Amino acid sequence: MTQSIPTTLAGGVEEPAGDYTYDVPADRWWWSDEVYLMHGFTPGQVVPTTALLLSHKHPDDRDRAAAVLAAAIAGSGQYCCRHRIIDARRRVHTVVSLGHAVVDQETGKVIRIVGNFVDLTRSEYMNVAGAVQQALDGAAESRAVIEQAKGALMITHGFSADEAFVLLRHTSQQKNIKIRELATMLVDSFSGRGTGGRTAAQMIAASLAEPQGQVEP
Repeated sequence: MTQSIPTTLAGGVEEPAGDYTYDVPADRWWWSDEVYLMHGFTPGQVVPTTALLLSHKHPDDRDRAAAVLAAAIAGSGQYCCRHRIIDARRRVHTVVSLGHAVVDQETGKVIRIVGNFVDLTRSEYMNVAGAVQQALDGAAESRAVIEQAKGALMITHGFSADEAFVLLRHTSQQKNIKIRELATMLVDSFSGRGTGGRTAAQMIAASLAEPQGQVEP
């Protein structure tokens, strides 16, 4: 099911949104189901690559989108790029790509790009500035709670930050729950808030109990 950003634009239109992660050293992308659907593919139908991503940019927007990605890899911090994509069925979508670079503290180099695509096609004629800002705020809030959950797993299980994120992502996929919701449940359990902490802990425990090597990075 297509996800929507936690805001409603003028006219009551909610915009579909999806997540992506780019592992810079490995040149490897991860797309949420929503990003596959925006590009006209069923989830998992293709292996996302930089070449595939750029090939679906509108010809008039491709160079600018490529420059934004290159700047992010070079360490430009947060970015926001409104452009058009052409999906596998030749349909044109107007999207906003929001993201930020994750820097290795030892080398100072960008090791990961994390972000969201927001599909503005249904309301591109509206003023989207407010929606983009709220999407940025929502993405920042999601990242914050995920970072808190990672920290909790690092403390309780001795994981590295990357290992904690892999475990969260794997558990969210296996249990069909969004990673932000899982992270919120975990954080609430450690802070004594909410009622989903035990369920979240059980999900994590089930993932840890899987045969070694089954949890893929």
